[in-house]
Amino acid sequence: MAAQSTQNITLALPRSVLRRAKVIAAQRRVSLSRLLTEALDDLVKRETGYAQARRRQQARLAQGFDLGTRGRLAATREQLHER
Repeated sequence: MAAQSTQNITLALPRSVLRRAKVIAAQRRVSLSRLLTEALDDLVKRETGYAQARRRQQARLAQGFDLGTRGRLAATREQLHER
């Protein structure tokens, strides 16, 4: 994690969640603050990555795909759905 300026916040957590989070932090030998910071950082990165991937895919869909038909249909709807 890069050194950045930080800001303190206040969280209201259920006691059971806080107790379990403290145990997890201790098992990982990190502070509770660091554990929460890393979890939030991962969440932000995933959400940002998802948004970027979604924008890329929407742009590709808007551009369209070359299906090799050169704009002509080789069969009618009825021919395609014959049984």
